[in-house]
Amino acid sequence: MDEVFENRPSLPLKINILTSKNSWMNHFDKTLKAKLEKRGHIVRLVDSKTELKSADISFFLSCFEVVGQEFLKISDHNIVVHACDLPNGKGWSPASWQILEGRNQIPLTLFEAIEAVDAGMIYLQDSIKLNGLELLKEWQNILGKKIIKMCLYFTDNYPDIIKKGQEQSGDESFYPRRLPKDSELDINKSIDEQFNLFRIVDNDKYPAFFIKNGKKFVLKIYEESADK
Repeated sequence: MDEVFENRPSLPLKINILTSKNSWMNHFDKTLKAKLEKRGHIVRLVDSKTELKSADISFFLSCFEVVGQEFLKISDHNIVVHACDLPNGKGWSPASWQILEGRNQIPLTLFEAIEAVDAGMIYLQDSIKLNGLELLKEWQNILGKKIIKMCLYFTDNYPDIIKKGQEQSGDESFYPRRLPKDSELDINKSIDEQFNLFRIVDNDKYPAFFIKNGKKFVLKIYEESADK
């Protein structure tokens, strides 16, 4: 994201930021809103597609609901940031699935939302680098900060960046939605073998667990504080 286009956006841009309730992005969307407002833009933070208002840009960041054409046409451009190298890795929780696969270089794609799933024009791509030890909150923090940076870059270079958009090409793949049952550990495998699963579980919403003789046991994982 080193290139900066010559034409700055006309101020102020009208911007919606839609993030679903109880999403891990709820803290980061507020930070993005503040940074955009500091740049002079008019920003609305909403948690439902029914709250969208006419805008130059609508960002959909961790939006769980399907946003059809009726709502997409409200804004000139509808932008999603997805943690994958589109068209590979469409679908749900791509960062979690890739960490579970053992990947520590996680790509991100900023693209235009259309009715087809994760299929719109690509405007920007970047990545984050993990060390393989980050637990959920830590790697989400790294991911959230990168998403903010990409959204700011997009708005800072809007509308010229639209002209740089590229159609998706290549074979596509899809990740399924992760459910609480996907946090089950295999008691016949070591902790080391399953450490990446520990990295993506949520201690409160979908903790790690295992079944022993028909009984369910829950495990929670924390990094010991450095000051202990």
